[in-house]
Amino acid sequence: MAKRARGTTRPGQRRPIQRLARPTPGSAATVAPAGLSAAEITRAAELEAQLVAADRATPTGSGPDRSRAAEAGPATPRRVGVSGRLAVESAEEYRYVARDVRRIAAVGGAMFVILIVLYVGLVLAGVAGH
Repeated sequence: MAKRARGTTRPGQRRPIQRLARPTPGSAATVAPAGLSAAEITRAAELEAQLVAADRATPTGSGPDRSRAAEAGPATPRRVGVSGRLAVESAEEYRYVARDVRRIAAVGGAMFVILIVLYVGLVLAGVAGH
């Protein structure tokens, strides 16, 4: 029986997939994403530079600027960090939870009052009770 060559495939099998070489991490940054024009890439770079400059321009929260911000009160716009944003979101969620708990307590109390009124009415009518 003749031995088959390594490059050929047997019946019912596919050829191996021809894979492209993976790009190195440095070369991926230089390649422009597909579908973006040079003007769009330039505009994105400008916007990123503006954001970085705005981040660097914000005070760190220490020194005399901090005392002035405390005197100004909560009306002063501040940049909220990740943990600050989480605190704001959780405070808002707790407001909703507190409102829901009050509603549940009100409905439960109303049901309890209705049951007592029904019991008293049935006892006075002589339908139920001792």
